[in-house]
Amino acid sequence: MPHGRQWGGVGGKRAEAPSPVGQQLLGLGFFVGVGSRDGKEYYAAAATSPGRSCCRAYFSSELVRSFPTLPSPVHACAQQREMPQITSPVPACAVLLLLLLVLGSAEAATTASRSSAARHRRRYDSIFSFGDSFADTGNNPAVFAWYGVSDPNTRPPYGSTFFGRPTGRNCDGRLVLDFPAESLGLPLVPPFLARKRNGDRESSAFRHGPNFAPEHAVDADGDDSVFPLNVSLSMQLQWFESLKTSLCATLKECLELFGCSLFFVVEIGINDYDSFLLDTGGSVQQVKALVPDVISTISMAIERLIKHGATSLVVSGTLSAGCIPPILALFAGADTASYDPRTGCLKELNELFVHHNTLLQESLAKIRDNHPDVELAYADFFSPVMAMVESPGKYGFDEDVLDACCGGLGSYDDSSRVIACGDPGAVTCENPSARLFWDGSGHLTEAANQYIADEWLSSICPVRLCLFD
Repeated sequence: MPHGRQWGGVGGKRAEAPSPVGQQLLGLGFFVGVGSRDGKEYYAAAATSPGRSCCRAYFSSELVRSFPTLPSPVHACAQQREMPQITSPVPACAVLLLLLLVLGSAEAATTASRSSAARHRRRYDSIFSFGDSFADTGNNPAVFAWYGVSDPNTRPPYGSTFFGRPTGRNCDGRLVLDFPAESLGLPLVPPFLARKRNGDRESSAFRHGPNFAPEHAVDADGDDSVFPLNVSLSMQLQWFESLKTSLCATLKECLELFGCSLFFVVEIGINDYDSFLLDTGGSVQQVKALVPDVISTISMAIERLIKHGATSLVVSGTLSAGCIPPILALFAGADTASYDPRTGCLKELNELFVHHNTLLQESLAKIRDNHPDVELAYADFFSPVMAMVESPGKYGFDEDVLDACCGGLGSYDDSSRVIACGDPGAVTCENPSARLFWDGSGHLTEAANQYIADEWLSSICPVRLCLFD
């Protein structure tokens, strides 16, 4: 592992030789900056690893903290060619986070007597989430109730693993989004529409951010008359903008609020492609022509959030939909050559979503270039799911990994026997944690969501530690 390099002090002043803590960071291969503020010594550590975004953080001997605006010596972090490339199998960001946690724990031990009077500190004050059913924490049941439509996920066994009751999540427990919230010490993100239906005051109900994702979200702007079955990303942004005025009254307040918030855009696009295949009976190649428009809409949404003041965003790709039960059922009559012999997944469908994810990452790179002060991370949804499909035993899953835990009475290719999870006659597997897919709609179990969230958290390094009273 190459050694790091010492920067000058804060504000460009030459720093004194670092203390043992600074030497530790240098030895691990990080760039280290040393400086002082209000009479206290601070260190800035930063690194990149191959294929990873730049990771940087501030900490002192008394507290762990990161600043929205980094001193000029640290700005070299933006030019990754100037950063040490850490070749250790452990991601640089993960090492830095671990080091910060260790240092923070050591500092906490020396200041335990003052902990009751100390302010609680978090990286972010709130989470704002957009997406579809993979991120919906309860919007869909609220919308369906307005129209007098029953939603199966409001009935057991949804929510049984973690919450002990249905919560409106399409899962036996927590979603991918719930784990970052827990990791950051924040409440689970409440559904925007459910709170509005209950008449709660928005300023208090969404103090830590709302979730705008509904179950049937699509990317493309279409006919809103099909609401609530199809809700565009643009409509979710309209909900966000309608809420904004109740959260912050001035530009300064909004910039402060959104600057200390983490924005998630989770898995947008799969419903557009699935709907096209179902409604038109078109080919995968015809669907592929839609991808640039879908990516463009996602990109415009990100630009719109940045314009509102978002400075930390996580955007996920799509999962390997060629493996999910409803897609496999839709193409149950496909010839043998259409399937990957190693996994049983549909090759051409997975190639479509690889194409989507590739174009999305290229678009995110352009947005980063246009907004160098914005932290914009890509979260890989595809690879973790494929890893679980290819090696189910490694993750504690049953070998019939493509079968859903709840609803269907047989394998995915027996469509005549499929019963929706939550409906009368639905059967639930004995151990949901041993399954990848929760229901016949392709939603994941809590166990799978946790594996994906762990992968995201290990590769996405939050760089801003905002204060929270």
